[in-house]
Amino acid sequence: MLDTTALVTAVDRFADRLRAAPQSRLQRGAAAEGLATARELAVRAQLIEAPDREPRVMPDAGMFAIGDELAVAGRDLALALEKAPPVELDEAVRYVEEATARAFA
Repeated sequence: MLDTTALVTAVDRFADRLRAAPQSRLQRGAAAEGLATARELAVRAQLIEAPDREPRVMPDAGMFAIGDELAVAGRDLALALEKAPPVELDEAVRYVEEATARAFA
């Protein structure tokens, strides 16, 4: 089984920062970056679990729920990646870390 700790750690760190961010920071783009990241992680998980189906888009539950949406999408991807090649895990971790940097630059 693939160790997905690095992905879960990166996602949790980003989600916690979003949950703690003031509304002004969320409105300046952190929430949009978080939602885009959550949606991308959700699509990646769906493509691993059901490559023959069209991925569904994660809904926008509002800027104050972005941290939770990101955490759920990240955990879903971590579970899906346990059966996938390790390179996909490395790409996912890098993607989350880059998104975190963009959101809080």
